[in-house]
Amino acid sequence: MNSEIKFLEGPHSRWKEFTFITKVMFDFIRGFRTLHFVGPCVTIFGSARFKEDHEYYKTTEALAGAIAQLGFTIMTGGGPGIMEAANKGARAVGGRSVGCNIVLPSEQKPNDYLDRWVGINYFFVRKTLLVKYSYAFVVMPGGFGTLDEFFEAITLIQTHKIANFPIVIFDKEFHQHVVNHISLMKSKGTIAESDLNLYLVTDSIEDAVMYIKNNTIEKFGLAPKHHIKPFAWLNEFR
Repeated sequence: MNSEIKFLEGPHSRWKEFTFITKVMFDFIRGFRTLHFVGPCVTIFGSARFKEDHEYYKTTEALAGAIAQLGFTIMTGGGPGIMEAANKGARAVGGRSVGCNIVLPSEQKPNDYLDRWVGINYFFVRKTLLVKYSYAFVVMPGGFGTLDEFFEAITLIQTHKIANFPIVIFDKEFHQHVVNHISLMKSKGTIAESDLNLYLVTDSIEDAVMYIKNNTIEKFGLAPKHHIKPFAWLNEFR
């Protein structure tokens, strides 16, 4: 993490900046090789702070299980809280469960419900990987990191950097102020009225699952790519 702090301080020597970008490259390569055969995924964002007995944890577990039953792999940031609940929900119904964990000074340990996971050193690399393998995104209650991930995904969709994948914002009460602010941005002309169609806000697991199903499976022709074989020596596994 110290290398990232120093990098963001400003210009450094050509050698130091070259060595930093090399570390970033290897972070990407490790992620690519670990996650190449995990998809298609639905990524679930949410706070690491909710415990197993919390309402949000239980709801996430049920929602992730229902999405996994559509045939999607559930992808999360690999940590505790909402992330653990999502991975646990997938595992409970026999679905696949993967994590893209961030390496922190106070280490965020991968949760116990991951079939595969990769540890990433840089947040911007991790965010790229959480988007790269997913055909839908679910935003559960969370903090700064969750909002960062949500707005990253919706900006990529709005600007056509990725396809028009569905986004579900789950729990109307928790996200009321966020949704109101998006409406304010529309009224002030900083986003288009059509941008309000880029997401669904709901409290219903059934509606969330149907929205994801209707806007992914047939739309993008999703099917397993069994003809592509993994290489164990590259750390690739199905």
